[in-house]
Order: sequence, then structure tokens, then C-alpha cells
Amino acid sequence: MSSQPPINETVRLYAPGTPERARLRAVIHDMQAAAPHRVPLHIGGRTFDGHGERISVTAPHQHSLTIVEAATATTDDVRRAVDAALAAHHDWSTAPWETRASVFLRAADLLSGPFRDRLNAATILGQSKSVHQAEIDAACELIDFWRWNVHYGRDLQDNQPVSSPGTWNRMDHRPLEGFVLAISPFNFTSIGGNLAVAPAIVGNTVVWKPATTALLAAQVIMEILEAAGLPPGVINMIAAPGAAVSEVAVNHPSLAGIHFTGSTDTFQHLWNTVAANLGTYKTYPRLVGETGGKDFVLAHASASADALLVGLLRGSFEYQGQKCSASSRAYIPRSVWDRLRDPLAAATEAIPVGDPAEFSTFMGAVIDEASFRKHEAVLAAARTDPELTLVAGGECDAEVGWFVHPTILATSNPRHDLMQRELFGPILTVFPYADSDWPSVLDLVDTTSPYALTGAVFANDRAAIDEASEHLRYAAGNFYVNDKPTGAVVGQQPFGGARMSGTNDKAGSALNMLRWVSPRVIKETFVPPTDWRYPHQDPD
Repeated sequence: MSSQPPINETVRLYAPGTPERARLRAVIHDMQAAAPHRVPLHIGGRTFDGHGERISVTAPHQHSLTIVEAATATTDDVRRAVDAALAAHHDWSTAPWETRASVFLRAADLLSGPFRDRLNAATILGQSKSVHQAEIDAACELIDFWRWNVHYGRDLQDNQPVSSPGTWNRMDHRPLEGFVLAISPFNFTSIGGNLAVAPAIVGNTVVWKPATTALLAAQVIMEILEAAGLPPGVINMIAAPGAAVSEVAVNHPSLAGIHFTGSTDTFQHLWNTVAANLGTYKTYPRLVGETGGKDFVLAHASASADALLVGLLRGSFEYQGQKCSASSRAYIPRSVWDRLRDPLAAATEAIPVGDPAEFSTFMGAVIDEASFRKHEAVLAAARTDPELTLVAGGECDAEVGWFVHPTILATSNPRHDLMQRELFGPILTVFPYADSDWPSVLDLVDTTSPYALTGAVFANDRAAIDEASEHLRYAAGNFYVNDKPTGAVVGQQPFGGARMSGTNDKAGSALNMLRWVSPRVIKETFVPPTDWRYPHQDPD
């Protein structure tokens, strides 16, 4: 197998008149017509309905469209999934590297080809992503995750110690002992496919709990993996309440690791539960988590207003601001803000909001009612807040779907709650600052939020860029210069942040793959000594 790095999947543009546009539109239509889709549990190579509560999932942008019907897993079902993962562990963990790698390379090719439209359509309908956002996520990023992680896993095999004459030292990159629990969010189809698959590539077996609101896409991912020849029990997908997963999987003595993306509160709960159980586990579980963000855009007086406008709009409002990396606070000097405010407001008001199955749509709906009500309350409070001024947007509409329109607020208080609290929606708060306050604004950016996921600086002054990069070294795990703080590409910008944003194990890099192996060093001596004494003991 070649050690050459893979080539990132090409993003399709779905321009008018292209064959891919017609194909995707037809698949969206067919998938919508076939709804609701049954999503079963996938345990030990079998599919069956869970024995718990029956649930239905509606499209965020269309209350009348039920996308998924499923029966959730009970604690007994979760226990079956854990048992299946443990039963599959020996054969999978000892299979030749090429056997494991071939499954996921084939899965990547299947997704690049015959399954591409199906997974994109599932993401558009189930998670209300626009065509472009679905393509870069469900297709390109997941294909890249699978190909690049195989590449990084293969490189691990070449990481071998030196040997002195007469000995052979080697490293056995074993998977973890036990099973890995993968818990994935709604907002990126690719994250679900990565959290479950990355540990499996290097020989682990997995219990995967996707977000309920992403079950349709998760079902298609399992279809792809099974079509690629994934053996029974290697990845077991369950639609389950968090309480059932915690009761069985997190407390299980054979829990070897948790691969997580989601809220900070949930990750801290998992960490506390693991800490309370340390004496009962067979090994210390690995905890790999990416959580929240209050991602920033910092502009210098030398910034291009045109570049800043695009960076703010795309960085804040693509996928309704429901990206961990989305910019939700901005610091803009008065000299730039005075030129930027009106065109930024006009562009924000012009953003097409609606059904993402319509190819002209830029923004769909927020994921569910709870998210909608949270943003509705924030915008209602903002109207009477003396420290906030509405610049653009500010409207919510729940008649057809959970639509929150893109909104920009300006604040006179750089430590306002909306500059600190993660909202996970299309609301950007801007603090216009005096140009001469640049040095103190650097401190504001660094200390206002507990998160440290992504951030961006816009400037044409190289000294200002260098100053921001140095001062904000720990404020973001992914730092962008003259670009929006979203859109990390596997193999190019490994993703993750620290502080309250997670463990910064960099999804899409060799650093993440290292977390899923437990190396064993083997020393073999070819001609062992037969005399226990050393030469210095001989008489003169």
C-alpha cells in the first residue's frame, strides 16, 4: 500500500445545467417521497428495531415532513451493542492491516461514487443543509476522513524503534483493550462517520450513538460501511437516549475510550462519570472530545472591508451558524466599521433563507424547536437591551420550519453575555472599537470567552498579523489569517481546540489516530547470553 498522501476529494459545484445537479435533485425528490425512513439499530451485523420508545424526526425546515421513524434502544439493547463490539474485538484487532484498510478505502470510493447523492440528500433533508454545505461535509470531508485516516494509520506501522546489533526491536500498534464509545452531533455528517470509523481503522470495535436529528444520514453511513464489507460487530449503531448509554456503556468495565463531539456540559458529565468509575475499568479510558466554541473575528484598521464582509457572512451564517467553528463575535475598528456596516447589513438581509432542497437557498432552518426557542428568546431580549443595537435581521419564523434569520447585533459592552456565551445559531455580535485600542482588544479577545476553538484575524499590516498571532496563541486551536474561521479541510487544517473547546486531538491528523492505539514494544535477542557475569568481574 502506497505511503503517498491521498488527494482531497474535489468539491462538486452543482452549477445549472450540470449532470450532478440533475442527479442530486432527483435523489432528493425520491428520498423525500419515500419518507418516513425506518432507521433500525445495527448490532452485530443484524438490523432490528430497538425495544424502547418510538420516535419520529421531522425535517427542520418543514414541520409537515417526517423524515425518520425509529424505535430507540433500551439499556438491554445498548448492552447487546457492547457485547457485539467485544465479541468482534479479537478477530478485527488481529486482522492484517490491509484487511482493515481495504474496507474503509472501499467505503470512501463508494461514497465518492454511487452513494454520494444519497448521503448528501439525507443531510439536506434531515439536517437542513444547503447543497454546498452538504457536499463539503457529507461527501468531501467524510471521504477525506476515511482516506486520510487510513494513510495516517498506515504510517503508524512504519513508526519503529532502532535496533542494535544482535537484537530486533519493533512496535506493535495494538488497538485499545475493550470497546470505544463514539457519540456524534447533528451538525456534521462527516463527524459521525469519523468518530465511529477512526478508532476502527486501527483495530478497535465501536458502539456509535449518533444524534437523533442526524439518524437518516447515520443510516446511510452504515449502508455504505456494510456495502464495503465491514464485518459484523465492528461498528454498532444505536439510536438511544443518553441516559441508557451512560448507564450501560460509560459504566462498563471494558470501556476503553470515548470519541465525542457535542456540548461542553455533556462532555464534562462524561468525564466526571469516567473519573468516578476509574477503579472499575480494566484500563484508563481515553477521552477525546471536541465541544463548544465562541469563535472570533478580529479586524485591524488595515483590514480589507470587502474581504472582511465575506469572511463574516460565510463564517457566521453558513449552515445557520450551527458549526462549532462559526464566528459569533467580532471586534472591528471604528474606521473599518463605519465603511462596513451598511454593506454588511444589506448583504445579510439579502441572504436567501428557506428549504435547502431548493438550490438557490443559502441558509436552511435551525435543527429543532429547542434551538429555535433559544434564539427567539435571545432576539426578543436584545430588542430592549440598551447595550445592543440591531444592525440586520432579528426575525424568527416557525410557521413552516424552525427559521431564524441571519442577525447582526452591535454592542457597546465587549464583555456582554452575547460575546461570551455560545448560541450555536445565526447571530453575530460585533464590538466596534477605537482604532487606538488595538493592544487592549487583543486582551479582550483572549480573555472574554472560556472557549478556544477557532478564530481569525483580518489585516494587511504584517506586524499586526504577527502581533495577533503571538498574543492569541492559546485563544484558538485553528487560527486563520484573512479568511473565515470555518471550513477546515482534512489533511490541510487538522481540527480541534483547547480550553473549554475540547482535548485538541486534531481530527483529520495522525495525532488523533495515535489516541486509538496502545503500543507494545517487542525486543527479540537473536543470540542470548549464556553467562550471567559481566567482564568487569573478571580478575586482573
